[in-house]
Amino acid sequence: MIEKQDLLDFWKEKFHFRKAELEAFRTIRREDFIPDKTRDFAYQDTPLPLIRGKTISQPTTVMIMTSALELRKGDKVFEVGTGSGFQTAIIAKIISPGKVISTEVLPELVQFAKENLRRARIENAFVFEEDGSQGMQNEAPFDKIIITAACKEFPKRLVEQLKVGGMIVAPVGSQNEQEMVKGIKTRDGKLELYFLGPFVFSSMYGKYGFEV
Repeated sequence: MIEKQDLLDFWKEKFHFRKAELEAFRTIRREDFIPDKTRDFAYQDTPLPLIRGKTISQPTTVMIMTSALELRKGDKVFEVGTGSGFQTAIIAKIISPGKVISTEVLPELVQFAKENLRRARIENAFVFEEDGSQGMQNEAPFDKIIITAACKEFPKRLVEQLKVGGMIVAPVGSQNEQEMVKGIKTRDGKLELYFLGPFVFSSMYGKYGFEV
C-alpha cells in the first residue's frame, strides 16, 4: 500500500513544490476527506470517487494547482468546487491566518466538506452552497482564485473579482479534456496566461459551466 511519505519523496524528486506546500500535505489527512470504503487507497496517486459522479483529485494534481497559486500567508482565496474539502484544507493551512471562501453546488458535498474541515480543525475556510462560477462580490477582491472543475473559459465575473497581480488557476477546455491554465491579472484587467499541461476534470456546474 502506498504511504503518504512515498508521495512526498516522489514530489521532492520530480517537482519543485515549496516547503510550505509539502508541509500542508503532510499535515492534512487525505483519508479523512474520502468515503470510508476508499480509505485504503488514500495515498494512491489517483482520483477517488465521491458522490454523483464527482471525485477528489489525485494528490499530484492538487499539489500542482496549489503550487501554481503561489500562496502566501494572509492571502484571501476563492475556490470554485469544494468537493470533499481536501484542497480547501491544504490552501487554508498554507495561507493561515488568511481566508478561504469555497463554493459547492451539491448540498451533500457541502455538508461532507464542512464536517471534514471541522474534523481537521481548519478554522479559516468557509464553505457555501453557491454557484461559484459567478464569484462572491461581497467577499471580493481576492488574491487568488482556483477552479477545481472543467470550464470553457475563465468566468468574467471571477476575473473582475481578482486583484491586479492576483492569480487564477483552472482546467480550461472541453468537457472531455482540458489544459491547466494559470492567469495573472494585469493592470488593464486582462490575464497573462501560462499553460501547465493537459488534465481531465469533471465539469463545472453553474451559469458559466457546462452543467446547470
